[in-house]
Amino acid sequence: MTREEAAGDAGISAKLAAFHLDKLVAGGLLRSRYDSPGGVRKVGRKPKVYEPADTDIRISIPERHHDVLAEILIDAVLTEQPGEDARSAALRTARHRGEELGAQTRAHARPGRLGPERSLTLSETMLEQHGFEPHRHAPTELRLLNCPFHPLAARSPELVCGINHAFVAGFLTGLQAAGINAVLAPRPGRCCVELRAASGGHDAADPATDSAGSCAKEHDTPPMDDLGSTPDVSPSRGRRGRNS
Repeated sequence: MTREEAAGDAGISAKLAAFHLDKLVAGGLLRSRYDSPGGVRKVGRKPKVYEPADTDIRISIPERHHDVLAEILIDAVLTEQPGEDARSAALRTARHRGEELGAQTRAHARPGRLGPERSLTLSETMLEQHGFEPHRHAPTELRLLNCPFHPLAARSPELVCGINHAFVAGFLTGLQAAGINAVLAPRPGRCCVELRAASGGHDAADPATDSAGSCAKEHDTPPMDDLGSTPDVSPSRGRRGRNS
């Protein structure tokens, strides 16, 4: 449509409509060209017309990436190996996808030999881009405040949390991160995975077999907050997490 048609629909001036339309073009949401609306040729210069761009626009607060989960599950089905069950195929595919992303990140950054803190810094960027909302709780500890696959994680926590764990662990492998492990550390309202400094190998759970973590499961005892006290979770003053 033309700016005049848009102005008429919105009940504003053509000048104001043109301002907003051109802003949307600059943002990639619309595209414009000079053409005759409806194919009707008129005398004089062709007006500027606007139409939706082909860009896929999705907005989610908090951020969700169900498309990533869908791609992992589709690839798992397409590459399922003889004797492999569906869950094992999904975890293998998630780890492989993470390894590829980690290798790409390493090739782009060229960081050389990585220690724990530098490993977490590079991981933090990737996790932010994928909607995990990473929080640097300590120099060598990274907590993920959002599960980008929620609320699907609540339907099948062992599978989805296992995929999360395998994906992040695979990323660390591809990145060649040293001294950092992806561990299952379920907390209500957060992603079930945390990144921590290695402690004698005890935190390095195998994402291909470990299914104990769940970002959707509540614990019998509420987790301690950062000040060392137990939060008030009474019915009158319940705390809400990012995934409530």
